Amino acid sequence: MPDAPARLVVLVSGSGTNLQALIDACADPSYGAQIVAVGADRDGIRGLERAESASIPTFVARVGDFSSREHWDAALADKVAAFEPDLVVLAGFMKLVGPAFLERFGGRTVNTHPALSPSFPGMHGPRDALEYGVKITGATLFVVDAGVDTGAIVAQRAVPVEDDDDVASLHERIKVAERAMLVESVGRIAREGIRVDGRRVRFGS
Repeated sequence: MPDAPARLVVLVSGSGTNLQALIDACADPSYGAQIVAVGADRDGIRGLERAESASIPTFVARVGDFSSREHWDAALADKVAAFEPDLVVLAGFMKLVGPAFLERFGGRTVNTHPALSPSFPGMHGPRDALEYGVKITGATLFVVDAGVDTGAIVAQRAVPVEDDDDVASLHERIKVAERAMLVESVGRIAREGIRVDGRRVRFGS
């Protein structure tokens, strides 16, 4: 076990259910991680309320407050860097981070996607999987890179597609698998570290 828990900054855009799962997991000292800040791209969201209820510092970086997307990206990186994270977790964060952010946190930022990458990237993974007619879809945790859901894969969980599924029912089951995968994998990263070798990710430093 590391001498001190890994420092996590979690970025959110909405209700923060994945964030809450991480908050709950971090309450156990053996988990090996501590959330040191929660950031968002908008005000007034449930995710920020969850952080404040857990006495976790919060910050907001709204794209509209900056003269360009590049300035926002650099400012977001500065705000995250102020908390000296070991790992950045995008937990329902609905903005793509850019070059300035990846220059500072590339290789130690992870995100989830509600499909089995590389299939069905983008905003509508459950819908696209259902429309394609696949029998198995799922959730992916990946190391964030400059693409859209293209980073090296840390973990995946399979979710069967039922005959009577609609997009909402399928997405809800994917979310359950996604939360479990995120909590388990972030804990392992915190305790063991990861190595990224091309497209392959291995736990252990």
